[in-house]
Amino acid sequence: MPNKIVAIVGSPNVGKSTIFNRIIGDRRAIVDDEAGITRDRLYANATWLKKTFTLIDTGGIEIENKPFQEQIRIQANIAIDEADIIIFVTDGQVGVTSDDRMVAKILHKVKKPIILAVNKIDNGLQSANAAEFYSLGLGEPIPVSGSHGVGIGEILNRITDLIGENEAEKDDESVTFCLIGRPNVGKSSLTNALLSQDRVIVSDISGTTRDSIDTPFVKDGQKYIVIDTAGLKKKGKIYEAIDKYSAIRALKAIERSEIVLLVIDGHQGIIEQDKHVIQYATDLHKAIIIVVNKWDIVDKDTNTMSSFTKNVRKEYKFLDYAPVVYVSALQKKRLDTLFEALINVHNAYHTRIKTSLLNDVLQEAQVMNQAPDFNGGRLKIYYGTQVLSCPPTITLVVNDPNFMHFSYQRYLENRLRETFNFDGTPIKFNLKKHSKKEG
Repeated sequence: MPNKIVAIVGSPNVGKSTIFNRIIGDRRAIVDDEAGITRDRLYANATWLKKTFTLIDTGGIEIENKPFQEQIRIQANIAIDEADIIIFVTDGQVGVTSDDRMVAKILHKVKKPIILAVNKIDNGLQSANAAEFYSLGLGEPIPVSGSHGVGIGEILNRITDLIGENEAEKDDESVTFCLIGRPNVGKSSLTNALLSQDRVIVSDISGTTRDSIDTPFVKDGQKYIVIDTAGLKKKGKIYEAIDKYSAIRALKAIERSEIVLLVIDGHQGIIEQDKHVIQYATDLHKAIIIVVNKWDIVDKDTNTMSSFTKNVRKEYKFLDYAPVVYVSALQKKRLDTLFEALINVHNAYHTRIKTSLLNDVLQEAQVMNQAPDFNGGRLKIYYGTQVLSCPPTITLVVNDPNFMHFSYQRYLENRLRETFNFDGTPIKFNLKKHSKKEG
């Protein structure tokens, strides 16, 4: 179920990041610890009153060599286009500024909920300062102190009130995927190539309530949905400037996909930016396929593909489970291998293992390789059971979760991959302490 996107916008130095950190770090707002998101990230998943949302700190988007005025406008436009709810942060000690009025003017043009937060109201005497911000015409200002946590609960209550009911589930029969990657690797060309394949029937359904473009199509009787992350909805210098910084759109597409295709330029090779792009997908535990595009213009010999794959494995050690597929979007070559990988990975992502089979593998793994001493003890696994799919999530009942060393968990994961089809999908482990009631 995709989360609602809540974006924080405002002028520089008003305390956007402080409020961001306060929201995701509040004792009652539980940060999604499974996603492994650190505080200096652009985004984090948070829960308040049993409702989860994705919080975006637009202050973390860096546009080099751009004046402040244009940067503010860019950040506000990103939030307007891509967020479901917008928190507009102002500075209660400085008062209403021309920058605030500029952002407010932009926000007046959009029909999306706006939460107006007047920050740096650190004591009761300063509360009256918030009244000045009524002049922005964006509703009731909420006095807050990001530094002290004052008013954060009210902001969170507003967010949960606005989230409303969850959206309908996607069709489980469809293979839902998106393409991500740095600019100019051929994402749009590959999307178009996949859609124009022989025997592919493209439906005329496009657009969703979440403002991303979904294109359902059918190939060889199998239904697919490709979620387009390429391009921006409006033209102009502002949008051209933020093309490679459109993290919110990419995040929304990744959240709503089951499989993420990381597209790499085979001619240029792997660069550092490729690694940053995929972090969203790994944080959200999505299935992944590495797609090497532009393979038609790569000088080849008999070992070229093998050598490139070895380099991919070296650079993406954390994605050793992801299949590597080579294609040419321009010449529409080897696309069938990508469709085959999509089907295989989709099945793996939905894999359900019988408890008896799972425990046979776990017991054999312990016999062949006993867990090491760690944190004052040795791990013993009593039994395991798969509690979820998408991705496969396994609960292990153990003597003490603190005895699990990461290398032994890695060993168990590898044994499972050797036995079952988990191509392209992460495996999540939950450790549960054995109780006497469980026997």
